[in-house]
Amino acid sequence: MTIVKSRPFREKQGKILLEGRRLIADALKAGAVPKVFFFSRLEYIKELPTDKLKGVSLIKVKFEDIKDWSDLVTPQGIMGIFAKPDHVKMTYPETQLHHSLPLLLICDNIRDPGNLGTILRSAAGAGCSKVLLTKGCVDAWEPKVLRAGMGAHFQVPIINNLDWEVVPNYLPTNTRVYVADNCGLFAQPQMSNKASDHGWICDRQLSKFHKYEEEEEDPETGDSKGWLPELEVQNYNLDWTEAPAAVVIGGETHGVSLESLQLAESTGGKRLLIPVVPGVDSLNSAMAASILLFEGKRQLRLRAEHLSRDRSYN
Repeated sequence: MTIVKSRPFREKQGKILLEGRRLIADALKAGAVPKVFFFSRLEYIKELPTDKLKGVSLIKVKFEDIKDWSDLVTPQGIMGIFAKPDHVKMTYPETQLHHSLPLLLICDNIRDPGNLGTILRSAAGAGCSKVLLTKGCVDAWEPKVLRAGMGAHFQVPIINNLDWEVVPNYLPTNTRVYVADNCGLFAQPQMSNKASDHGWICDRQLSKFHKYEEEEEDPETGDSKGWLPELEVQNYNLDWTEAPAAVVIGGETHGVSLESLQLAESTGGKRLLIPVVPGVDSLNSAMAASILLFEGKRQLRLRAEHLSRDRSYN
């Protein structure tokens, strides 16, 4: 069971561990393929759809064993090993598809399992069309992420472990990429469009790329230029959903990567500022993601209402 919970097992064997009746039921409903079930009482197996149990190993064990294996405070007496879900082959809930929005989430350096699970839950709740995870993020199928996600893994497509070079392939045409600035700086974004102003994201997060104020010289013109892509700054509650939008959320320790800033610049995206009171530390990544995704949802709803109203007048 220790091996089953490890990332190498998930990556090499292509299998994941799910625990609890509701999560297992959600997985089966979405088309995830079970391989083995461990259960302490036969009734837990009888609750599952029989057509999904063909060819599955059913192993009855003592509840004490499940308690030893479990990550839950209150184990539910059933655990399952599944083939790692492929988002292309999954069947997501009709209600989720009906409420799906032209809004994507890109997770960049999110390494805390609880944060990632909460972010996925917010993405499903807001109606994101998909979630992309770049290399450097914690594995989306880790047990702690699954627990915090509360079933979100089977409500919204999740594409794991992507290199930045291939991220554009997963974005709809004309998508603009926006980078969350959850540093909590109480600044007026209109004052300057330079990314280096206001302490861009937090200088502690970007110091790994370059010395903070360092500039490099253009070999052809001899002019000095900032090393950091210059993104226009705007408050998060101003309109940014006129085209399909992708929001990049960085981890609290490592922040966003330089590649995310370059992608935002190349797509005509901006830096979304979430201002907080001076002296307050930055919002955590899950909180920032929730604020931006539900703000995007609000803007899209208003746009749809305006279009509907315009049609009725015509």
